[in-house]
Amino acid sequence: MIKEFFLKQAVKHGTKNLPKDQQEMLSKAVEKDPKLFEKIAKEIDVLKKSGKPEMYAALDVMKKYQKELQSLFKND
Repeated sequence: MIKEFFLKQAVKHGTKNLPKDQQEMLSKAVEKDPKLFEKIAKEIDVLKKSGKPEMYAALDVMKKYQKELQSLFKND
């Protein structure tokens, strides 16, 4: 329960510059499959620690999980 609270807070903080509807869409996707987003975050972190810039690390990992992410956003 505490873990979900912190995850929601992290999503709020990370999406503060997005339009409200996109914030809600991302928040719902994270609520549906928080483990996927944890896995994505960990893999991005590993790539960043190996020296890859954050943007490129995120793009690489998002491509890897593209199908899962698309299904989460389609089912809104």
